[in-house]
Amino acid sequence: MYDFLWWWMFALLPIPWLVRWLLKPAQQQAGVALHVPFLEDFQQQGNSLLARSWHGWLALLLATLAWVALVTASARPVWIGDSVALPVAGRDLMMAVDLSGSMQEQDFILGGQVVDRLVATKAVAGEFIRSRSGDRIGLVLFGDQAYLQAPLTFDRQTVLKLLNESAIGLAGERTAIGDAIGLALKRLQASPEKNRVLILMTDGANTAGSVSPLEAADMAATAGLKIYTVGIGSESDQMRSVFGFQLMNPAADLDERTLKGIAEKTGGMYFRARDTEEFQRIYAELDRLEPVEQEAEQWRPQMELFRWPLLAAFVLTLLAAALRMERE
Repeated sequence: MYDFLWWWMFALLPIPWLVRWLLKPAQQQAGVALHVPFLEDFQQQGNSLLARSWHGWLALLLATLAWVALVTASARPVWIGDSVALPVAGRDLMMAVDLSGSMQEQDFILGGQVVDRLVATKAVAGEFIRSRSGDRIGLVLFGDQAYLQAPLTFDRQTVLKLLNESAIGLAGERTAIGDAIGLALKRLQASPEKNRVLILMTDGANTAGSVSPLEAADMAATAGLKIYTVGIGSESDQMRSVFGFQLMNPAADLDERTLKGIAEKTGGMYFRARDTEEFQRIYAELDRLEPVEQEAEQWRPQMELFRWPLLAAFVLTLLAAALRMERE
């Protein structure tokens, strides 16, 4: 559709007629009567006057059209396109996944089969990533060191693919929780402070890296990074062996105290994932705590069209001036 942003400029249209009506015309000098003895000469003079009159009316018409075009350009005509939905602003969310050797512990059940901790993490975290429409998501993998596997992106399918391609021991056998927090913080520095979120998933204690987890948490808190920590591993259980039943604790290495401290310092929360169902409830709670649904904004593209009537006014003015000069 077409519209005029400054439509009130059309109030200027009658100005030339008002000026002509209010101001007195210039006084014309009385001409001297001429005696024309020959009829041919009189007829030629009449034709010349008629031509001059025709040129005058055409010049007046062109000048009028030029004025209308100039006022139309001043009114800022625009073409307005169809409504376009703007992208929904969401969170900048980093996910840090532990790939240390202990993640191969098979204490989760998925689809009726016993799987290791990393497989369960991929399955449940994958559903979480798919649900985060509007968020930019990044992926950090950590073991002996922390590595950026995927920078912040709206391409959730790529993040899912990179997560599914990760393997235990890819980043080393130990656990560098502090380095993982530091790397995530570095990648989120350019994001708006209120939108920075890190989800840290680990099944152990910090055994590697150059920065302690709590020191990294202090830096994250200062920078406005909120951290949700997830402790992975089943509860103690009795297992049959050649020596009879023995009490096993697959999550004995999990440092829950440090994970709770990280969450408290940064305004996040600590969650315990003992089985797949609890894992799923954790991500459902994270969706509730960090919602992505926001009111979608609509925008209509606009294209300025004032150049065309302005060009028309210029051309019409030149034509009117040329006719006036020819008349004279």
